[in-house]
Amino acid sequence: MSTSLSPTLLLAIPLAPLAGAIVAGFFGRAVGRRGAHTVAIIGVLISFILSAMVLAAVALDGARFNATVYEWMSLGGLKMEIGFLIDGLSAEMMCVVTFVSLMVHIYTIGYMAEDPGYQRFFSYISLFTFSMLMLVMSNNFLQLFFGWEAVGLVSYLLIGFWYTRPTAIFANMKAFLVNRVGDFGFILGIGLIVAFAGTLNYAEAFAKGGELAQLGFANPFGGEPWMLISVVCICLFIGAMGKSAQVPLHVWLPDSMEGPTPISALIHAATMVTAGIFMVARMSPLFELSDTALSFMLVIGATTALFMGFLGIVQNDIKRVVAYSTLSQLGYMTVALGASAYSVGIFHLMTHACFKALLFLGAGSVIIGMHHDQDIRNMGGLRKYMPITWITFLIGSLALIGTPFFSGFYSKDDIIEAVHFSTLAGSGYAYFAVVASVFVTALYSFRLYFLVFHGKERFHHKPFPGEHDHDHGHGHAPHESPWVVTLPLVLLAIPSALVGFLAIGPQLFGGFFDGAIFVDAARHPAMHDLTEEFHGAAEMALHGVTGLPFWLALAGVVVAYVCYMARPSIPAAIKARTAFINRVLDNKYYFDWFNENVIAAGARWFGQGLWKGADLGFIDGALVNGSARAVGAVAGVVRLVQTGHLYWYALVMILGVVGLMTWQLWPFLSGLLTH
Repeated sequence: MSTSLSPTLLLAIPLAPLAGAIVAGFFGRAVGRRGAHTVAIIGVLISFILSAMVLAAVALDGARFNATVYEWMSLGGLKMEIGFLIDGLSAEMMCVVTFVSLMVHIYTIGYMAEDPGYQRFFSYISLFTFSMLMLVMSNNFLQLFFGWEAVGLVSYLLIGFWYTRPTAIFANMKAFLVNRVGDFGFILGIGLIVAFAGTLNYAEAFAKGGELAQLGFANPFGGEPWMLISVVCICLFIGAMGKSAQVPLHVWLPDSMEGPTPISALIHAATMVTAGIFMVARMSPLFELSDTALSFMLVIGATTALFMGFLGIVQNDIKRVVAYSTLSQLGYMTVALGASAYSVGIFHLMTHACFKALLFLGAGSVIIGMHHDQDIRNMGGLRKYMPITWITFLIGSLALIGTPFFSGFYSKDDIIEAVHFSTLAGSGYAYFAVVASVFVTALYSFRLYFLVFHGKERFHHKPFPGEHDHDHGHGHAPHESPWVVTLPLVLLAIPSALVGFLAIGPQLFGGFFDGAIFVDAARHPAMHDLTEEFHGAAEMALHGVTGLPFWLALAGVVVAYVCYMARPSIPAAIKARTAFINRVLDNKYYFDWFNENVIAAGARWFGQGLWKGADLGFIDGALVNGSARAVGAVAGVVRLVQTGHLYWYALVMILGVVGLMTWQLWPFLSGLLTH
């Protein structure tokens, strides 16, 4: 433990945004709009500066911290604590979260300038930052689960921020319910760890990983017994599938676009969706013990990367195209985790956070310039009206498709190579999917870019109706956004272009993640083979020009240009000839239909059956009301017998005596009758 990382310093990092959230939320009216955004931005700025100091101490001085700062309670030998684990993994995540959050806070001043919920929004996004920091800094499962649920809660509040819109309320409820499904698996995994390891502390649980790997239990479906470690890891990953939006628990993420654009950037780039990827990387000592769980991640991630990319091609809402891009890129990260290239997955998380935040905030800038019309079919030629947005959006797009020397190239190509070297079941399918996704990514990215910034103008200088029309309907042409919007774009464009080149050496092939990520190189050789292939960032980029991914990306850009710039009639002709495929893509593979008409309807049918059959019919009808009716029926019969007349009682007594005598004499009488 290094003395340079004091508990006081570490506590200040999450508490500074929390203080900003409290002031903006509870005292927003008192401090006003300026006061709310000032205190929120100062809180996140303090957190970012301190996180950068922690990162420098970890990277340059080898500083580490793993200790409890507060013990909440103990139940027998089980301690429930608040503690921090600071190493290369958590330090990088802290910087990613606070930097992107700071850019979003500044950007929000311009984007939400006329929104009546201005102070409330700043309170929410600061609270979001606090929640994510508590998650990534935790050294125990209890605090991890607290942060996990807190980001889910705040995302619910932010997706439904415009609560007067029915679509926003539907979207935030959808996100909440889908994540409950994932979180059920997550808490089962934590519960199994606590039950068998007897601890909530990461280090203690990891130390018992070998013992967990030896335990198994009977397969309820017959066959080979299930290994406990595989069940634990798959349950934990189901939680990650919900948070990080992997098929089939991905359906909430595109609908999260109902929230304001700044929160779309924060959710998709640095907070909620990255929580699952971070958690799996943090749990690498456990996941390394289960090839079954790793193969499961490979297949799920590859499916998400490829098939969610296809959906990006048919979207016409600028934010939804970027949203499906996020789904696809999260699939890439999951594939890296499945190949035991955890550091590559986190590296892609970091580079993706920069260029995806840039693309979302760039999309928001376009929406402002277009008077809040989000349909890319109504845009075109915006390059001359919005030059800063144009050039930064282009940088983000080049990084996204993996252009050599841009940040996305280094992380994406290493994922492709890692899965190529993997020997796990499902790695062949995963390799095909991530390679094919390179072409798909380039196609939808530059379809969006060309339709928005190039070609003929399709807006005719008319204002577009919007809830926050900044030009008040005066018929102005599109315009560049104010500096509070464009400054974050410029600051995000710089790492989108450079951070991959600068960071790949220490992060993937140096000692940056030593002690944080564990890989069994003998069984999972991908990272070892990657290290053998790496000869420097510049040489990797130059060599990348000759690789298949580069030519697939270039082909995607060329196809996008031909189809949407040179020959715009081609997409319509293809659509006419592939009506069935297009219908499937427009309906998003019918996941929403299945969820609403099978799962939700089935749940309602089952609930009604329990209500009408079990509750009303059996409990109320048979047990409660039935017993009362039975008592009443018996009482009615008894009432007929109890008349109060002596002659009736005498008759009954005589009949009773006759009956008893007959019963006693019946064997004798029956014997006489038989003879």
